[in-house]
Amino acid sequence: MDKNAKIFVAGHRGLVGSAICKKLQQQGFTQLIAKTRAELDLLDAKAVGQFFAQEKPEYVLDAAAKVGGIHANDSYPAEFLFQNLQIQNNLIHQAYLAKVKKFLFLGSSCIYPKFAPQPMKEDALLTGPLEPSNQWYAVAKIAGIKMCQAYRREYGCDFISAMPTNMYGPNDNYDLQNSHVLPALIRKFHEAKNSGAREVVCWGTGSPFREFLYSDDLAEACVFLMDKYSEEQFINIGSGSEITIKELSELVGKIIGFEGKIAWDTSKPDGTPRKLMDSSRLFALGWKPRVNLEEGIRLAYKDFCQRKN
Repeated sequence: MDKNAKIFVAGHRGLVGSAICKKLQQQGFTQLIAKTRAELDLLDAKAVGQFFAQEKPEYVLDAAAKVGGIHANDSYPAEFLFQNLQIQNNLIHQAYLAKVKKFLFLGSSCIYPKFAPQPMKEDALLTGPLEPSNQWYAVAKIAGIKMCQAYRREYGCDFISAMPTNMYGPNDNYDLQNSHVLPALIRKFHEAKNSGAREVVCWGTGSPFREFLYSDDLAEACVFLMDKYSEEQFINIGSGSEITIKELSELVGKIIGFEGKIAWDTSKPDGTPRKLMDSSRLFALGWKPRVNLEEGIRLAYKDFCQRKN
């Protein structure tokens, strides 16, 4: 991508989109286009079409989505399915009509079957049933992958897809009901420490394994792929390492300084037992993550404290 190219980052206020904007600015890109929801409703096909016709972006990085953890996915299945389908359909189709040079669609590791062989390779897609608690989001993201592949085949568009693992970092959602596991743990342990609580109750058994990637690392991978990758097959973006939810909870508690007990509410769901992505194809291209988990959690906690004040 030329440093003066017009680049549209959809979802620029979110965890991933804000990190991508920051990374592009750090690398010297000068013409970033970013619209708030009030300025551009991505659910509105006509508005999205008018935006592309007027702004004429040359490159698009799609980090816009309705996202949430197990509880949110399970509670709002229609919203997760409809809104994500609508957003990505509008962006992908209008990018095609506007002759965008390259489009990056970001999905999620939840696209893989619940019991996919570990670590999960890209060819595991659609080889088994999905995790029921987040199937609505997963189906939408799978449709986005297939749409990019279809437009690539039929129209010759340079549309690529990447599947990040579990993300965390600045600008995360720390709501206890609707957030992902790591930001929820940060808030839970912070509040427990401040209130003098002797115990923190966490969801499930603590036994599932999860992989985490700091948002700045994902942003760097996205910019890297815009230059280095152009294939129909989507590509995984992960850290290559995993940790149990129990170990993660203990690490978050240690970083925050909580000295009480951790209890487990086994009436709550665990979700998929293990989700480690095989990112060997990306690593072979020359990209590797820089921020380890403990360092990343410390940075995320610093961001959480700044946003609380």
